[in-house]
Amino acid sequence: MTEAQSDILLERMMSLHPKIIDLTLDRMWRVLAALNHPERRLPPVIHIAGTNGKGSTQAMIRAGLEGAGLTTHAYTSPHLVRFHERIRVAGDLIDEQTLSRILDTCLEANGPDPITYFEITTAAALLAFAENSANYTLLEVGLGGRLDATNVIETPAITVITPVDLDHQQFLGDTLGKIAAEKAGIIKRGVPCVVGPQKDEALEVIEAQAAKLGAPLLAYGQHWHVWEERGRLVYQDETGLLDLPLPNLAGAHQIQNAGAALTVLRHLGLGETAAEAAVGKADWPARMQRLRHGPLIDMAPEAEIWLDGGHNPHAARAIAATLTQLPKRPTHLICGMMNTKDVAGFMSLLAEHAESLQGVTIAGQTATLSAAETVAAASSVGLEADAADSVDQALKTILAQEPHARVLICGSLYLAGVVLQENG
Repeated sequence: MTEAQSDILLERMMSLHPKIIDLTLDRMWRVLAALNHPERRLPPVIHIAGTNGKGSTQAMIRAGLEGAGLTTHAYTSPHLVRFHERIRVAGDLIDEQTLSRILDTCLEANGPDPITYFEITTAAALLAFAENSANYTLLEVGLGGRLDATNVIETPAITVITPVDLDHQQFLGDTLGKIAAEKAGIIKRGVPCVVGPQKDEALEVIEAQAAKLGAPLLAYGQHWHVWEERGRLVYQDETGLLDLPLPNLAGAHQIQNAGAALTVLRHLGLGETAAEAAVGKADWPARMQRLRHGPLIDMAPEAEIWLDGGHNPHAARAIAATLTQLPKRPTHLICGMMNTKDVAGFMSLLAEHAESLQGVTIAGQTATLSAAETVAAASSVGLEADAADSVDQALKTILAQEPHARVLICGSLYLAGVVLQENG
């Protein structure tokens, strides 16, 4: 099979089953039945929901499990450069031959019936996992939780809810409580649930759902604590204290994500070797990632270039906190966002940390804000802003004024994917 075959199949899936959001599990149950229920044949599942931090937390759990000598399947979305990034089989990105085969199998099993792109590709991931042995399966929710395509596991080993905040209100509800209820939909009867830091309104909803289902909670601030002390990460739960290096993923918010990951690993009975690997070996691109190689770096040898795919106010607060911790340096933003996001809310939290913003249109995305619309949103919150035709042009404009600038490319995982692909 040629390398392009999976791309051809994915394009066919997109044409037959567009990338729409239609939250229901009926289509998933139908296609999984046609595939002989791969979701019932998985290694123990760790299911992760939340507004922010899902991917980073999953990456740390995976690093910890693998550091303890265990193998993991892992499913995440969206991908940044190639679809293969979404599916790790026993630790490795799915190979082209396997991906093409399972996509073809899922298309045939589904037949002409309607199904969304995310649903059928999630079914493909579950099929790949069911066909291969591993110690654990890590599933990251795509959107929400209760009606997400990943929420088909009857009894996971453990569930995780990372911080919940306002995002995707048009699908999940217009209040924090409604959104938390959707996230809490992954809680299963009697299955322990690790809960990251939450606002009171969200925590109350999560606690009520857990109580209803008799699911033990392992909640931040109650059953486990994590903090930074003298350049170290300190974690404490009912079984004792861990003194670890700070996470290798940048940002103060990663300490809390690490805490959730450590709680999962401790609950699974793993020790300090797993804990050290979780904080020291996790890899998660486009989350305050410092770019160090490639054409963009060649263009800006005296500058710092950072990349972050965060796209909502909660993510902006985390980015702002990270920028505050970095050594002082003139900071400029290159920003592209989708028209479904709280653009002004995102930018207002970064305005005081940046000298200027260059707005760009995200290539290949029909729901992108235009560069001009991004500039207008930035100007409305007091940022000096101009439009650019591309990230390259934006970077050249910034460097002409500040050769030693810190440049943060931000606003969307789709933009981050374009940058990683072009800077590869």
